[in-house]
Amino acid sequence: MTSAARVTAVTVVGLDAAGAPPHPALAPVLATAGLVVGAARHLAAVPVPAGADTVTLGPLAPALRRLAEAVDAGVPSVVLASGDPGLFGIVRRLRAAGLPLRVVPAVSSVAAAFARAGLPWDGAAVVTAHGRDPRAAVNACRALPLVAVLTAPGAGAAELGAGLIGWPRRLLVAEHLGTAAERIRAVTPEQAAAETWADPHVLLSLADAVPAGLAPADAVLERGAAGGMRADNQPAAAPAGGWALPEARYAHRDSMITKSEVRALVVARLRPRLGRLIWDIGAGSGSVGIECALLGAAVVAVERDPEAVATIQANAAAHAVHVRLVAGRAPAALADLPEPDAVFVGGGGVDVLTAVVARRPERVVLTLAALDRVAPAVGLLRAAGYTVEGSQLSAARLADLPGGSIRLAATNPVVVLTGERP
Repeated sequence: MTSAARVTAVTVVGLDAAGAPPHPALAPVLATAGLVVGAARHLAAVPVPAGADTVTLGPLAPALRRLAEAVDAGVPSVVLASGDPGLFGIVRRLRAAGLPLRVVPAVSSVAAAFARAGLPWDGAAVVTAHGRDPRAAVNACRALPLVAVLTAPGAGAAELGAGLIGWPRRLLVAEHLGTAAERIRAVTPEQAAAETWADPHVLLSLADAVPAGLAPADAVLERGAAGGMRADNQPAAAPAGGWALPEARYAHRDSMITKSEVRALVVARLRPRLGRLIWDIGAGSGSVGIECALLGAAVVAVERDPEAVATIQANAAAHAVHVRLVAGRAPAALADLPEPDAVFVGGGGVDVLTAVVARRPERVVLTLAALDRVAPAVGLLRAAGYTVEGSQLSAARLADLPGGSIRLAATNPVVVLTGERP
């Protein structure tokens, strides 16, 4: 590519998802374009010059090749896209191909969907299910109170709704934005799963019910970290207050809680983040699952003790996160749960671990106080094809003595095992 040709940028123009007329910049760039690239519906929506070549988008490789040739030849080129092409759009692929770009965005489908619903979205996470495993998008909706999902055929409102059954969510599905066929409906996950939806559509997932008539859901969006914009403007970032929190930050009984030193390693081994689902089995106080939720993961906590279930609910509320609670005894309580990415086994015997590895999560982490349980657990994980690491943690904490002296007070040693599937 010559230095003169480098200045001939490809102009990427977004067509407004809200249905507004094209940006005024489109007319002059189209008038001089020698090549226009876009989906069939976009090419049909604008006045393509009679002498310009066109490429209808399907597979992207032929279009990238034609655009590179046009840039080398100094031929002005235009790429038509939906909404804001820099938001999960074609700009990323064009940049990766080394093409010089000028981008003229329009209102994105996500912004249009929130506007149609009359909702602010400064606290929303925006994810996509297009061209990738939709489980990550489902888990984001499970974990966070306000999520916008860009969907695709086979990864749309029906599939996402099916994955959200059991979570207290209300879904807004926006179909055919900016067209005469535009429709926005508020539905439950069960209703979404039972219907067929027109493509393209955008899904908004909210943690509480949307008022009738799609009025602004102020009760959902103005409750701080539990439902709206975080003070640090990071809807899925690491918690400002940290993790591996002191036991005093959780309600618990008889010290039945994973100690902070152990919890730090357990959470690190579980690798929680947005898009992942963690099971916390034998959750007790819920501290491990809550800290995974604070780091953006979706969490299912399984606990058989009714008093502990109430404690987990209180602790989750105190830390402004949502943890789905399953009250029941493992392994039976695990049967109908969605597939996990990682599992923490804080309670239960060999039968629970057997049921967990049968579901083939990427990682299994367990804590053991009794040494006679270590070898059977290691053997079971290895027999299931997991690579096993383990360490024994024994912390000694500072404690005051009379007269101003300080001693070290030992906590009970715990073995932490991690099984990782190749």
